[in-house]
Amino acid sequence: MRILHILDHSIPLHSGYTFRTAAILREQRARGWETFHLTSPKQGATAAEVEEVDGLRFYRTPVPPAGPAGVNEYRLIRATEARLEALARELRPDVLHAHSPVLNAIPAIRVGRRLGIPVVYEIRAFWEDAAVDHGTTAEGSLRYRATRALETWAIKRVDHVFTICEGLRRDIVARGIPDARVTVIPNAVDVENFQVSGSKDAALPLRQELGLEGKTVLGFVGSFYAYEGLDLLLDAFPGLLASRPELRVLLVGGGPQDANLKAQAERLGVADKVIFTGRVPHASVSLYYDLIDLLIYPRHSMRLTELVTPLKPLEAMAQGHLFVASDVGGHQELIRDGETGRLFAAGNPGALVAAVNDMLDHREKWPAMRAAGRRFVEDVRNWKNSVANYRKVYDQLLGSRPA
Repeated sequence: MRILHILDHSIPLHSGYTFRTAAILREQRARGWETFHLTSPKQGATAAEVEEVDGLRFYRTPVPPAGPAGVNEYRLIRATEARLEALARELRPDVLHAHSPVLNAIPAIRVGRRLGIPVVYEIRAFWEDAAVDHGTTAEGSLRYRATRALETWAIKRVDHVFTICEGLRRDIVARGIPDARVTVIPNAVDVENFQVSGSKDAALPLRQELGLEGKTVLGFVGSFYAYEGLDLLLDAFPGLLASRPELRVLLVGGGPQDANLKAQAERLGVADKVIFTGRVPHASVSLYYDLIDLLIYPRHSMRLTELVTPLKPLEAMAQGHLFVASDVGGHQELIRDGETGRLFAAGNPGALVAAVNDMLDHREKWPAMRAAGRRFVEDVRNWKNSVANYRKVYDQLLGSRPA
């Protein structure tokens, strides 16, 4: 089976999108499928048209000249379409597998029709909802409705739709897509790449450097987007400090909300107890995780977080880390409250304070929670299980394809 994937961007860029992609490609190859990988112009300018990264070969698309809104997207689509058609004629894939956003689905649909190749479209989030969080549009705006209409146009024209969770599946079906034409490929982890954290001695020099000796550390590791709700964590922090002066907050990473969060910490009078590390080398991330006693995932409730499941809680479970998370829909699909993690009412600083205090007051429960989380990813949310869900759809499409 030969599958040509059409991607927004890929490794060596680091994002949840690229890590999920790499995991899927490796597991598909482990099953004996032959995969090819094309990235859109949004990968950016690259040194070569074909690049080998971590054992995977990526075909790159030249970046067209930038233009105003609308014109720019049109140019991205046309550039991807031209590169895709040339590759499809050369590689002769059995399936064109486009991954969100819709800018990748449209070229795949056009090329698939011309060449008679089945097209599937995998939606990881809706482009219009991501734009709302980034502040480039508002829910219900003309741009929002136009993008949503374009997404619906695409999913009605592909042969099958994949998505990452039940929240997105329900939204897709509600747009008039038959249940049988939508399959969930759940977010997962490669458990072999995540070892349960052991001794924290290796992180001791870093703990001393950051002034965290003898402190209880609440933390977050990742990109500072508004939807992650780190502002809620800072709002809750003074209430926690009142009874637990040994607490510290460790924020590892960076992003659009970096300056706002630092200003908020100053305004709340807790800047000396909130450590911003900035972005750290990927190879060092595990050391920072080992400094954190309790991870906090306080995502705000919005369409994006209610519909989409994140990777972070699964990665935490795989490493035996404990966390408190808001009860948005994306978290509820992954977390068993009180068993594999702890949920609190989204948007409520008082509920976050109560959940953190309860976790810290009952440390005797931590070993069982760590074990339950690790079992969940080993037995359920691993890439071998998730990628197996492609097989039936691929086989059906190839069986119905004319010789």
